Amino acid sequence: MADTYLIGVDGGTESARAALFTTDGRMIASHAVPYPLRHPNPGWAEQQPDEWWAAIAQAVRTTVEISGLPRDSIVGICGDFTCCSVVFLGDDFQPVRPAIIWMDVRSSDQARRIAASGYPALKYNGYGNVSAEWLPCKALWVKENQPDVWARARYVGEYNDWFVQKLTGEWVGSILNTSIRWYYDRSSGGFPADFYDGIGLGDALARFPQRILDLGTVVGALRPEIAAELGLPPGIPVAQGGSDAMIAMVGLDVLAPGKLAFITGSSHLHLGQSAQPFHGKGVFGTYPDAVLPGLWLVEGGQISTGSVVRWFRDNFATHYTARAQAEGSDAYTLLTRDAETLRPGSDGLIVLDYWQGNRTPHVDPEARGMMWGFTLAHTPAHVYRAILEGICYGTEHIFRTFRQHGYAVQEIVATGGPTKSAFWMQLHADVSNVPITLTEAGEAAALLGCAVLAAVGAGVYADPQTAAAAMVRRTHTIMPDAARHEAYRYYVDQYIATYPQMQALMQGMVRHEAAL
Repeated sequence: MADTYLIGVDGGTESARAALFTTDGRMIASHAVPYPLRHPNPGWAEQQPDEWWAAIAQAVRTTVEISGLPRDSIVGICGDFTCCSVVFLGDDFQPVRPAIIWMDVRSSDQARRIAASGYPALKYNGYGNVSAEWLPCKALWVKENQPDVWARARYVGEYNDWFVQKLTGEWVGSILNTSIRWYYDRSSGGFPADFYDGIGLGDALARFPQRILDLGTVVGALRPEIAAELGLPPGIPVAQGGSDAMIAMVGLDVLAPGKLAFITGSSHLHLGQSAQPFHGKGVFGTYPDAVLPGLWLVEGGQISTGSVVRWFRDNFATHYTARAQAEGSDAYTLLTRDAETLRPGSDGLIVLDYWQGNRTPHVDPEARGMMWGFTLAHTPAHVYRAILEGICYGTEHIFRTFRQHGYAVQEIVATGGPTKSAFWMQLHADVSNVPITLTEAGEAAALLGCAVLAAVGAGVYADPQTAAAAMVRRTHTIMPDAARHEAYRYYVDQYIATYPQMQALMQGMVRHEAAL
């Protein structure tokens, strides 16, 4: 298969990116094209599917062109996209309003009402938080606030569903997206009609895709007119993809229980596969069949991680930035150099990483960040290290919550910008006492996941597990240090003990400020 290639498409928040891969997982070429993001009102975020398509088409064409490959050597295509970016389409599959993308929170009231409804489907969120990001909340907002749009919306789905319909003409859903955010459970008959009827969305069920396909399943053949726009051969199989973060699990080969995909950046996302279902407070999931049939997806997350580190650098470490410019270095390198000289625990300084609330395990949007334990001996390097450690403590708190439900993380496979910091990754390994593996794909893990699934759809490999084993290329593993792990146990306990002591004060402050 040396002359056979797969193409992946990533529809992100700000741009579309395409990449070509070999059947053994090497990236040949890639190109990204931006598209606009509009905020017509506070808390709103919208995009035009026509602008998605213009960017996708340009990204794919350019990638093929710069690769120099004959287009007939490309045998399959698959995409990953922002989750919960909701489209409303008319009878002709044309949008009847702009897409409401994932970060839009206009449906907060609908989310609160759904969360209070108490239906069994809410077990996936520990019968607690329901996010305004999710499709049912957004759909209910449109029905209640734009009834004329709702009447014209013959089809309601997500970015991924729009994409595969555009390529194939088929209106189908992804098991991944529907399981994790639409409350779909194949073993219980699919969409829970009692839930949708009860929240006032019973008439949405006919608008949803009626065929729900597993990842890597062939949706259909690439239509000739679309192939011409993309510069691809007509008729190649289009494989089912889905939500970007979970497709990255495929691109990291996190397809067996015990492994965990650690997707880092401005936030942290923790995604694993479980052989058994479990539900409970502080855990999102477990979602049935979401990535692979017969396994359950478990999810944890920290809202503010890399964003807090950047906040500290930009606002409180400007002298490091000035030094870095003078020395031809960067502020993070200098901060790390000083922080590495300090002992675990940053001389008794504890940081809660809740700058924008806590996603798991507290599921508290009114939680806030804090630091305690200051003395006059503490320096900016102490604060920098304590922030990194506090983020690691937050990850370990999530892992402890997983363990309470019988799910143990044995290996982390990481992707994202923070993985470039060997110091930070070592802290994570030490605090949680779990090895961290990095891969060649790096931040392109989701695109590689698309290529893995495209290879399955094209018949190059029999299933996602076989394809991922052949195409995901590991680089190295960071091993935990047992002595440092033992030293960190005390500080993790202090971190976990802090929130219950401060919860009422945090929430009171948030509500006071909101009332001003």
